[in-house]
Amino acid sequence: MTSQLSRSNAREWLLDLLLPASVFLGSLLLWEAIVRVFAIPPYVLPAPSLILTTLIADWPLLFASLLVTLRITFEALALAVAGGVGLAILLAQSRAVERAFLPFAIILQVTPIIAIAPLLLIYLESSTAVLVCAFLVAFFPILSNTALGLASTDHNLVDLFDLYRASRWRRLVLLRLPSALPYFLGGLRIGGGLALIGAIVAELAAGAAGQGTGLAFRITEAGYRLNIPRIFAALALISFTGLLIYGALALISRLVLRHWHDSARSRQM
Repeated sequence: MTSQLSRSNAREWLLDLLLPASVFLGSLLLWEAIVRVFAIPPYVLPAPSLILTTLIADWPLLFASLLVTLRITFEALALAVAGGVGLAILLAQSRAVERAFLPFAIILQVTPIIAIAPLLLIYLESSTAVLVCAFLVAFFPILSNTALGLASTDHNLVDLFDLYRASRWRRLVLLRLPSALPYFLGGLRIGGGLALIGAIVAELAAGAAGQGTGLAFRITEAGYRLNIPRIFAALALISFTGLLIYGALALISRLVLRHWHDSARSRQM
């Protein structure tokens, strides 16, 4: 029975991998065919083969810029995790504190980051402003998901801890935080992609005033030079990086939850 389940899981995993890969490859082949059949010039729409060639030729330049963007992304994500989880725990301790601070977090979330970035560039150095923008974008999903998880603790278990007169600290560590872990990991997956988006948007807003050499700066530079294949190569690198970040965080979530939470265990059955 166990071997049959293993083979079934292996087939499902292979299908989940091959199906999107086949559709993606077919889309690239169709794109290549359209460009060649209609003789579309590269400055209008470069073919995937030209984008790949440009990516290989400009790899040293683009990879160095990617490292700059990734550094900002992961620093912003780490700050968002620390700030979001910390504030969520604080909000969960008191209804008055939640009413006092939650509106500020919502205001930061609903205000477009592209509107905040120029103001931050006035008050902060360009690198710091980019980091703050990426942090603000990734902060709210982690905060809201963690706060939702802390508030969704099973009331029967809460009553059980009350029956044993558990302290607030033990109730937080042994009950509420484990209950909020799946919600936090869901917010982390969202925040990882948003941190990358926030870094790119902030770099674009910084423009020529920015001193960094992130991928967004390379896109802007290539746009001024009408180097359209390099723009597409940088965009492809950003998209692939976003997929890797999401995949890595999803894998971490599955590894953490697979032995005890239904959201991960159901996939193995």
